[in-house]
Amino acid sequence: MKTSFLTLIFWSFIFNFSFSQEQKEFQANKFNNFKLVPLPAVASNPANGWMFGLAPAATWYMGQPESTKLSNLVGNLLYTTKKQWIFSIRSNIFTNENRLILMGDWRYFITSQPTFGLGSSTPNEVQLDPAFPSSNGVLWGEQQMDFRLIRFYETVLKRVSDTNFYLGLGYHLDIHSKIENFLNEDQNVVSGQFTHDAYNSYHGFDTESYTLSGITLNAVYENRDVAVSPYEKNYAFISLKFNPSFFGSDQSSSTLLMDYRHYFNLNPDRKRHLIGVWAYGNFLMTGNLPYMNLPSLGWDMFGRSGRGYAQGRFRGENMLYSEVEYRFPLQQNKETFGGTIFLNANSFGSKFNGEKLLETINPGYGVGLRVMINKANRTTISADYAFGREGNSGFYLNINESF
Repeated sequence: MKTSFLTLIFWSFIFNFSFSQEQKEFQANKFNNFKLVPLPAVASNPANGWMFGLAPAATWYMGQPESTKLSNLVGNLLYTTKKQWIFSIRSNIFTNENRLILMGDWRYFITSQPTFGLGSSTPNEVQLDPAFPSSNGVLWGEQQMDFRLIRFYETVLKRVSDTNFYLGLGYHLDIHSKIENFLNEDQNVVSGQFTHDAYNSYHGFDTESYTLSGITLNAVYENRDVAVSPYEKNYAFISLKFNPSFFGSDQSSSTLLMDYRHYFNLNPDRKRHLIGVWAYGNFLMTGNLPYMNLPSLGWDMFGRSGRGYAQGRFRGENMLYSEVEYRFPLQQNKETFGGTIFLNANSFGSKFNGEKLLETINPGYGVGLRVMINKANRTTISADYAFGREGNSGFYLNINESF
């Protein structure tokens, strides 16, 4: 009750702060050039397997296209070959004349996912973590997890004068529940504690359910031409997150997230011919986080980091990630088909087992095909095959560019 009351007060403040001056504009504006693509979904990645269902994608303008950036929303209602249910809505909305940005990430998962332990040097096969004595063994390598996730992230950013800079506040809530750890029947039988349980018990968290609830201070530089498929310019995002116990978190903590993307156009006459660069960092600043809330590969907003590995393949208190992608058209005079070649790298540090950030770096690389199904708004179907170290690989089928 206390958490719900505080959250209500917080969002009442955000709503009044953000919309009091623009209420008339919202009432006056209609959605311009609204495009809804109610795609029957067939998607794939290593963590979920093949996914089937609906994946509606929408784009529209909240004002005149000449002065307002394109808003977008991607939804998922999916069932997977690994017997998972995935419901999500993720949005990036620009109000009239770009005065506000509304960033939303809402999810409900009934899912499963392997975890491999903490740090960057975790092996594929299950064994004992050498950082711990055998008398108190902690498993290392592939360990299976079933869990449920409720996520509600919403951020409101207000434009600073007529610049491309935005400042704002957000609320983030993650509830993990019904967590079960196990090994598959075909895995080697190794006696030891599951990494999830050992880590959570060491830091005083429950091993079956936990909550992370917090507010964020955010700054954005939004200079991309179209967010879902940029051809030029750049984007930067900094988010300082506070998770106080009085907001509902099991323990107080704080984290820092930094995200930068730049697009170098190689041909002014064919702007689809470009090099994209992505740098991403996520760091625990104070306190402790529950295991599944630690920075992890593939858990960015749209789940696009780390092609070549399964979601959650690497995890730790601190994370660095980078990627470069060469994008090019495959037709001389049309934009329907395109291709990509990409290279990425990640590194994780973990105080729990003593591994330092950048001590081990995991590369990934691959190629992809792009099919643009809406040229006006650049809605694109992307298909990638990527490889990582030690035999890790995967096929990825999604909507829109990876970053």
